[in-house]
Amino acid sequence: MRMVSSNPLYVLILAGGSGERFWPLSRRVRPKQLLSLFSKETLLEATLRRLDGLVPPEQILILTNADQEAGVRALCPQLPRENIVAEPAKRDTAAAIALGVGWIARRAPQATMVVLPADHLIQDTAGFQRTLRTAAAAAEQTGELVTIGIQPTWACPGFGYIEQGAAFHLADAAAGGPGVFEVTRFREKPDAELAAQFLQQGNFRWNAGMFIWSIPAIMAAFNRYASALGEFVGRLHAGENMADLLRDVFPALPKISIDYAVMEKSERVLMVESAFDWDDVGSWTAVAKYLEHDATGNQSNTAVHAIDAANNIVFTDQPRTIALLGVSDLIVVQTADALLVCSRHEAEKIKQLVARVPEAMQ
Repeated sequence: MRMVSSNPLYVLILAGGSGERFWPLSRRVRPKQLLSLFSKETLLEATLRRLDGLVPPEQILILTNADQEAGVRALCPQLPRENIVAEPAKRDTAAAIALGVGWIARRAPQATMVVLPADHLIQDTAGFQRTLRTAAAAAEQTGELVTIGIQPTWACPGFGYIEQGAAFHLADAAAGGPGVFEVTRFREKPDAELAAQFLQQGNFRWNAGMFIWSIPAIMAAFNRYASALGEFVGRLHAGENMADLLRDVFPALPKISIDYAVMEKSERVLMVESAFDWDDVGSWTAVAKYLEHDATGNQSNTAVHAIDAANNIVFTDQPRTIALLGVSDLIVVQTADALLVCSRHEAEKIKQLVARVPEAMQ
């Protein structure tokens, strides 16, 4: 099934972040998407590579922030310079996406738009592109807002969930393609018990923050459900000076997620079930799944020599030999200027720790 779009397809990549969860490898100027955690390729570079053959570089836009703009530009020489913009203030995903919508509307007001985070691990490029083609076709055929649902692999309390409703049949959809469903409702991050119920029930999917819609559909949704954002989009679309709007208007926009601002309020949303693998890799313990491991559960990206040491995570940004003696359940991360040693059970508190190190190291 080709499902070739009759309208131009644009992609907005959200590439901000604070660079705290993966300290000391990550910093304020180098958050997760600018790191090479799984290969020599950064997560942002991998995100761009997955779009090869689907979207031309001139139709890929990246939204980052002032701290990270230089790093993003250095990794994306194939994109036109004007396709990378830095937010002047953190206003959450609704304002960021509104900026992208107005940005695209100036160029192609009938375009189909895809919103993607820059920092996810997806290895099946063919399945990823097949899913996006189906989602773009759904957005064009129906005029509805579309999201991607990820098949849960465990009862994760850290993700938002999508409750899957009735199947929706697209015209000309080939058998065996990604399924399209109506969304019954969005569910916020549950506690562990409720997440287990979601998994057992079988019709819940992870909300990965990937969205597809036509520019007219998302502009109408902003105007209906988030008027301040809709007005901002309209002024961008009308051709007002973008630099002036970013400086004078953007910092005062509502600080709210796209889920709260639009998705949860919309009368009908469609979900395409992902035909690809996916991992948010939100912590060092998540990264560890993809590292080499020894017989006692030590996971590392470098040579580790261990005696009476088990279940440790070791990561270094330079070739080094690490020796472990009589320790277990640690995270050890070494860079040229810093060393982290913490319990792997306290990984979620690394963000708190970063606030206590010298500002130049944050």
